[in-house]
Amino acid sequence: MLDIALLPGEYSVCRLAADTALPVTVWSDLGARQVVSVSWAGDGVSLICPSERVPEGVTAETAWRCLRVTGPLDVALTGILAALVGPLAEARVNAIAFSTYDTDHLLVPAVRLTEARAALHRAGHRVAD
Repeated sequence: MLDIALLPGEYSVCRLAADTALPVTVWSDLGARQVVSVSWAGDGVSLICPSERVPEGVTAETAWRCLRVTGPLDVALTGILAALVGPLAEARVNAIAFSTYDTDHLLVPAVRLTEARAALHRAGHRVAD
């Protein structure tokens, strides 16, 4: 069983050009219950952030909710994401997974949050606000 926290507010998944510099407003003064994830690749930059921090003029998919596994987790643990994504896939709830050094996160569509919580609960996990 995993303890999972529902982070406040909505999140967005953004695509930026490979040479884009992130404005400081994306990550500055980040609250303890917020997260920003940035992945740089040769063909572009992917950004996950609270929706109110999305830079102007970028392509963004909005209205996601973020679930955080209560951590810290040992980086050697296996099966954490599988234990979360499996029940969501069975419930046909799409998810985007990303990790920090200490824990794992999942984005689920805001409109499917109730279904996601129910699927995770059926799998034996606890989801707290």
